[in-house]
Amino acid sequence: MSSGSAQPSASGSASASGSRVSGSASSNSSSTSTSSISIPGTAAAGGVYVTQPPTTASASYYKIASEENITFGWNLTSLYVQPKSLTVIASCSANGNTYPVGPTGGTGNVLPGNATQVIWNPWQAEQVPGATPFAQATYVLKIWDERGPGVPVKGGYLSDYSGTQFAMYRPGSYTPLASGWTCTTCDGHVPSLDAALSALSEPAGIMVFTSLLITLFTAWNILRR
Repeated sequence: MSSGSAQPSASGSASASGSRVSGSASSNSSSTSTSSISIPGTAAAGGVYVTQPPTTASASYYKIASEENITFGWNLTSLYVQPKSLTVIASCSANGNTYPVGPTGGTGNVLPGNATQVIWNPWQAEQVPGATPFAQATYVLKIWDERGPGVPVKGGYLSDYSGTQFAMYRPGSYTPLASGWTCTTCDGHVPSLDAALSALSEPAGIMVFTSLLITLFTAWNILRR
């Protein structure tokens, strides 16, 4: 899904006009070769196309539990300049916090520039001393390159991504019946039976029931003859 992509050089710099990226590499014989990448003035800014969860799927809900991993996948599009690294976070407007998305510990949310997925375990992330607990709320996935968030949009370079929404929740604790579990939404009645008995107590219901009994009794007498 990428178009016009190019391999990054060993070291790179952009000219003031932003139309050419140059890089150089030195060999053991001290000879120097220079390569450059021309970026057309009409080039679109690079972007992130999320493949997991699918953009056409309904809202994603993830459980915060020790055995629950979350996988996010993506493709990078319209790049002329390959990012050196990608930073992935989850932003929560409910509590105003941001959380690193990636392997637990260190800078696990800083991935190689050609990465196309990340596996994350929020429960494990919470076990790190000093970690901010996750809220049971909606989050937004955000991705940017080594230039950091909020850089101006530039043709051929990756633009910040902020779009995929997902929610996280905590499962309720298990309480055995022997330990006193009760159903808070149950009242011991069968709704359909209660409705039927209530209808029969009305005058119209009594008439229908009486007519049905007379019909059955008459049919029984005819069949006995």
